[in-house]
Amino acid sequence: MAQVLEFKLPDLGEGLTEAEIVRWLVQVGDVVAVDQPVVEVETAKASVEVPCPYGGVVTARYGEEGTELPVGAPLLTVAVGEPEAEPESGSGNVLVGYGTSGAPGRRRRVRPAAPVRGARVNGAAPAPAASAPAVTPAAAPGGPVPVISPLVRRLAREGGLDLRGLAGSGPDGLILRADVERALRAAPARNGARPAGAAAVPAPGTAEVRVQSAAEVRVPLKGIRGAVADKLSRSRREIPDATCWVDADATELMRARAAMNAAGGPKISLLALLARVCTAALARFPELNSSVDTEAHEVVQHPYVHLGFAAQTDRGLVVPVVRDAHARGAESLTAEFARLTEAARAGTLTPGELTGGTFTLNNYGVFGVDGSTPIVNHPEAAMLGVGRIVPKPWVHEGELAVRQVVQLSLTFDHRVCDGGTAGGFLRYVADCVEQPAVLLRTL
Repeated sequence: MAQVLEFKLPDLGEGLTEAEIVRWLVQVGDVVAVDQPVVEVETAKASVEVPCPYGGVVTARYGEEGTELPVGAPLLTVAVGEPEAEPESGSGNVLVGYGTSGAPGRRRRVRPAAPVRGARVNGAAPAPAASAPAVTPAAAPGGPVPVISPLVRRLAREGGLDLRGLAGSGPDGLILRADVERALRAAPARNGARPAGAAAVPAPGTAEVRVQSAAEVRVPLKGIRGAVADKLSRSRREIPDATCWVDADATELMRARAAMNAAGGPKISLLALLARVCTAALARFPELNSSVDTEAHEVVQHPYVHLGFAAQTDRGLVVPVVRDAHARGAESLTAEFARLTEAARAGTLTPGELTGGTFTLNNYGVFGVDGSTPIVNHPEAAMLGVGRIVPKPWVHEGELAVRQVVQLSLTFDHRVCDGGTAGGFLRYVADCVEQPAVLLRTL
């Protein structure tokens, strides 16, 4: 006889208390295997696919896409068959607080709980295990909506656009972000309304002209965007930061990198070389590889360098962390930067890969800007910023020449050191950029 087991949103770690449903990966009536991903959720740290510890038939889903659920709230129910259909020791997937409860080998019958307040189960009450599975919106006539990106779904949802009536311009009819934005711009015209900002036509005999103002847009500060807002606000409240900067001639560093890559073997990225500069500089100025314990009123200097680097994604700015960067060579750093960047863009970074940094390297030059005064990534004490590298007039060996120049900036917590230490750190970084032999001795 089948049992209906309830699967609840697990604790995803790092003290997270809620998650938003981004995309359901299964429908009511689908057969799922043990540890099969069933839903993609977005937390304040990352977007992850959550696997189910039960194998059986999905009888109900709790919450629509866009619904935010607390940890411990029901996600779905699964009808399992004979006892051997259920794993004896729970899921093999490793998530903090995740898996079936109870001692190994025990089985329990769980009565399906009422839906979370404000959430629906496919628009209706949960279906009993013995009844025919309900039809979900994704399985409505016409087939599933061809949308892959959660960003596109969210954009349509916030604009009140029904994707089922939209033709996609991507491969095989895939609905792209441009399709949604185009449809949203055309919405006022379809409804007979004037486009935002258009002037009203005055009535005959009057001189009054009214201007239709654009409607304000409200974007919820939640998920990754909310977490970034909270962290930056806390940094500004707690850290008395200061910034110093210097221009450096990066011509020789660029030539050295080109020579290293021409020698064969794995290619070395510029970011990896800059990371080696950072770790070498932090070894000489450990005050900047620290954090402040406000309760103990102490500065804590870390014996390792967990190097964060800023990465821009469709979900917002994230800072993946390279663990033990001080112990890695240029090749290892290049590979780890590439791996974490790919995971960031795919939205698959784990909470552990986004926390624990002791120093941040921010290459904002990729945005085509020369300088910046970034906010320190709390609870770290400093951040090195690197602008774009561009040809500029420069006095080289007593003569005016065109050289590859970069602006370097250091934003630091003035509680951990004074300007002399910060200036010494930044000058050492600039010397390594201008004279790669200083850096190459540490590779």
